[in-house]
Amino acid sequence: MDHRGLAPDGTIAREGSLEQVPAEFAAVVEALRVHVAGTFARLHSAYLYGSIPRGTAVPGVSDLDVLLALHNEPTDADCAAARRIEDALDRAFPQINGAGIQLASARMLLSDAERHDGGFFVACLCTPLLGDDLAEHLPRYRPTSLLARETNGDLRTLLPGWRERAQTATDHERRTLSRSVARRLVRTGFTLVMPRWGGWTSDLARSAELFGRYYPERLEQMRTAAQTAREPTADPAILAMLIDDLGPWLAAEYTATHGERAPRP
Repeated sequence: MDHRGLAPDGTIAREGSLEQVPAEFAAVVEALRVHVAGTFARLHSAYLYGSIPRGTAVPGVSDLDVLLALHNEPTDADCAAARRIEDALDRAFPQINGAGIQLASARMLLSDAERHDGGFFVACLCTPLLGDDLAEHLPRYRPTSLLARETNGDLRTLLPGWRERAQTATDHERRTLSRSVARRLVRTGFTLVMPRWGGWTSDLARSAELFGRYYPERLEQMRTAAQTAREPTADPAILAMLIDDLGPWLAAEYTATHGERAPRP
């Protein structure tokens, strides 16, 4: 891929590969493979995403991010099984700062409604680990306004829930919330400018700097968001800045630029 994350034909290149997994995380990935294969009889395919398959993971800091595509809709039992695997991996491997396993049906990921959200996520941001790769049934993606709208055009709907959680959160809960909020804001800030820049990156620090080329007056706030995404904080002032200032502005600017994400069934 080129410096803008694009393939020679101008489409977004797939991030990551199993060959890029750092040696410190190889045992984690193998244990995940064994757990998943032995647990989910209805598994269609399993994927890694995030810093581990991109080769940028830091031992003791980075988490393990996983997507499991099932042949049918996930059940409560499937969710419980995923939580047990998360806990087992987190206890066994100090090099990960937690494990997160998402569940979805293959049908949903390939649906028209998810073509430019879940489908894009699988095709460009996920690294196949087990099973048949769903990306073979998905299109090649370009950094368009349509992709921006469908991936992050729902920020406005998330803000009330974040505010409600922040009002009663403990220090531990604020740290957890600050990380998820900050990650979402940085990714939304990047996709806001993605079509103008003409490329793709998942690097949070780079995303913040690219955003700042077009919105210099908000760059310091976005830099703070990128830092918080890497190093969560319980500071109420930072969380308030993200949720009550940067967030609402970004949601309004996003809607004005790209529109809101299409409703899901």
